[in-house]
Amino acid sequence: MGLLRAAAQALAADSVDGKLAGIDALGCLVETGENHADNGVLSAPTGNIDGQTIVRGVPPKPVRVEPHALAARSNLTTIAGRAALIHAVTHIEYSAIDLALDHAVRYTGMPARYYEDWIRVAGEEARHFLLLRTHLHSMGHDYGDFPAHDGLWEMAEKTAHDCLTRMALVPRLLEARGLDATPPIQKKLAAAGDHEAVRILGVILADEEDHVAVGDAWYRFLCRQQDLEPEATFRRLIREYKAPWPQGPLNVKARLAAGFAQRELDSLTLGAGER
Repeated sequence: MGLLRAAAQALAADSVDGKLAGIDALGCLVETGENHADNGVLSAPTGNIDGQTIVRGVPPKPVRVEPHALAARSNLTTIAGRAALIHAVTHIEYSAIDLALDHAVRYTGMPARYYEDWIRVAGEEARHFLLLRTHLHSMGHDYGDFPAHDGLWEMAEKTAHDCLTRMALVPRLLEARGLDATPPIQKKLAAAGDHEAVRILGVILADEEDHVAVGDAWYRFLCRQQDLEPEATFRRLIREYKAPWPQGPLNVKARLAAGFAQRELDSLTLGAGER
């Protein structure tokens, strides 16, 4: 089985165990040097592999709700409160597995490195998920015990038609928000005495700098191909898709490491709240 076919199967898995097994299978193919260029896949219409529509499998739990329906964050001095917060981050990481897989299998005609990058990222997101899920187990909970929202995937659906727009508004916009949000969450968890969660989030933050950098690099690659100015195009797409503007304080150090320029960060800060 080719790498992209296996990635599509992992994306379609509708159970947590099935998803993780699919990621393990991908890892085995990578280790054996399986070529990403399945026969005919890269010339197939966007959104299809071997004539089969690409689908995302969703486990029955957690129950998906609208963001406004989620309860306010509980007191982090309680196990239940911390578990609810860790569950929310765990759901983001599970969603990130699907996002990376979908980035890999949905768009045709990209360089081989593009597919290799996103399949590697999917494996790293699975590792993050497992770290957080293990921590949830230590608190007497599991993934699926709390409701969750699917905001990340909703933007993936809106951008499914175009790789440049996807790279701009998912890794470079929404996933980059995690770079800003993680340090304050770590501070709160440290104050609550949950040092293992702080450690895990540190591992995730370091990897996420690279993941955002992957999205940034491919976004800029596509901008060069289409003769578009990256920063102006990014701002235009945020407005066009009514996406949430980056809100400060920005994690300048992490964003610079992920490929943002200081001038753009200054511009985004000045434009906060712009629509």
